[in-house]
Amino acid sequence: MGNKVWNDKKRFIWMLSILLLAAFIVTSGISYQVAHESLSEQIEDNTLPLTSDNIYSEIQQDLLRPIFISSLMAQDTFVRDWTINDEQDPEKLIRYLNEIQQKYNTVTSFFISESSRNYYHSSGVLKKIEDVSSEDAWYFRVRSLPKSEDYEINIDTDTADKNRTVIYVNYKVYDFEGNFIGVTGVGLAVESVKKMIELYQTRYNRKVYFSDRQGNITLRSKGFDGATTLQSTAGLEKLATRILTSPSASFSYRRDNRTIYLNSRLVEEFQWYLMVEQDEVLAEKKLLTTFWLNIGLSLVVTFGILLIANMTLGKYQRKLEMMASTDKLTGAANRQAFEEYFTPALSRSLVESTPMAVLIIDIDHFKQVNDKFGHNIGDLVIQSAANVLKSNLKEADLLCRWGGEEFLVLLPNMNISQAHELADRMRETVAARSIKVNGNDINITISSGVAEYRKTETPEELINRADIALYQAKEQGRNQVVLSY
Repeated sequence: MGNKVWNDKKRFIWMLSILLLAAFIVTSGISYQVAHESLSEQIEDNTLPLTSDNIYSEIQQDLLRPIFISSLMAQDTFVRDWTINDEQDPEKLIRYLNEIQQKYNTVTSFFISESSRNYYHSSGVLKKIEDVSSEDAWYFRVRSLPKSEDYEINIDTDTADKNRTVIYVNYKVYDFEGNFIGVTGVGLAVESVKKMIELYQTRYNRKVYFSDRQGNITLRSKGFDGATTLQSTAGLEKLATRILTSPSASFSYRRDNRTIYLNSRLVEEFQWYLMVEQDEVLAEKKLLTTFWLNIGLSLVVTFGILLIANMTLGKYQRKLEMMASTDKLTGAANRQAFEEYFTPALSRSLVESTPMAVLIIDIDHFKQVNDKFGHNIGDLVIQSAANVLKSNLKEADLLCRWGGEEFLVLLPNMNISQAHELADRMRETVAARSIKVNGNDINITISSGVAEYRKTETPEELINRADIALYQAKEQGRNQVVLSY
C-alpha cells in the first residue's frame, strides 16, 4: 500500500506541475501574443506620433531660429536704408553682418544686393552674382519665388569656405514700397544640425532624418543607413507618394525582414518632412524580456506551490497511511497492513533461508468482561493487553489486531521454539498484570497458537495452523500456548 500511495503522490505532483506550468506558459503566451498584436497599433497611433511631436517642438527651438534671424535681417531698417542709398560705405554692412554672426552664433551671414549683385559677407565682399554661374543659381531661384513665399532653405557649400557644407536660410528683402532689393540670411553648419539629430535619436531612441518635398533625404545623422531618397529606400518606395502628399501620417513597412514604423510630419517653415522611425526589434526585445521574466516567475511560483503541496501531501499522506494501516484503538497494525508487511517478510525468509513464525493470541473470557463492566472497559482491557504484547516484541516483529480481542504476531528470524518461549513470556506478563477500574481489579489471561512457516504452504495455511493451535489452547483450558508442528 505504501508504494502505491507513494506512486500516487508522485503522479499527483507531476500532474500538478504540468498543469501549473502549462497554465502559466499559456497565460504568458497569450499575454505576449496580445501585447505583440497591439504593439503595432500602439506605436503607430500613440508612441511614435508623440515622439514626433516632441522632436518637432525641439526643432521649433533649434532649427527655426535661423529663419527668425533671417526674417529680422530682411525687415531691418538699416539694411534696407543702406541698400536704397546706393550701398555707400560697405564696411557698415559688413560690420552689421559680422555682429549678426557673432551674436547668434551662425557659421555665416550674408546679403546680396539686387542693384549691384555684390555678395556681402561677414568677412567682406566675396564676389558679384552672375546669372550664368551655376553656383549662383540659388539667388535667381529665390528671387523668382512668388510673393507668398519669402524665403527658402537649401544645403550648399559655403561661399567663403568651399570645404564646408551649410544649411542656408535665404530671405528676400523688399524696400519700403515692396520692391525686391536683395536676399539676406544666415547659415548653419550641417555637422551641427547632424549632432542635433543624433541628440534626438539618443534621447528618444528612434531614427530621425529629414526629406524635402521631392523625397530627397536632406539631413541625416552619421549612422544613417538608408538610401538618398524615399523612392529608393527598400520598403518605402510604395509609400513615398503618400508620405509626400500628406502633411502628417503614420505607416509601417518591411525592411530586412523587420517591421519598421514611420511617422512623417511636414515642417512648414522648412518645407521638409520630419521622419521618425522605430524598429520593431527594440520593442520586441522588451516584450520578449517581459515574457521570459513571466516564465521565470512562473517557475518560481510553481516550485513554491509544489513545495507547499509536497509538504502538505506528505503530512496528510503519513496521517492517511497511519489511519489506513493502524488499528485506532490499540495502535497495532490492522489486517491490511499485515498483508503488505507479510509478503516482503516471507520473501526475505525464503531468500535468506531464515525461519519465520506467527502467533495468534486471544484474550480469555473477554465476553464476560464486556458483559460485566461494559464496552468501554472492554476497550481498555484490549488496549492494556496490546501494550503488554508490544513491550515484548522487537522492532522487526509485527503486532496486528486480527479482530475483536484477537491478535496476530509475525515473527521474522524466529523458529517455533523461540516463538513458543516468547508466547509463554507474553502469557505470564499478561496474567501477572491487574487492571484497576472503579475499585475493581480486573485480571485477564491469554491463549496462544504458534506455527512456523513451511516452504510448501501458503500464507493462509500458515495462519490457519496457528488458528487451530489457538483453538486447541482454548479447548484445553485457556491461559496456555499450543504449538502447531
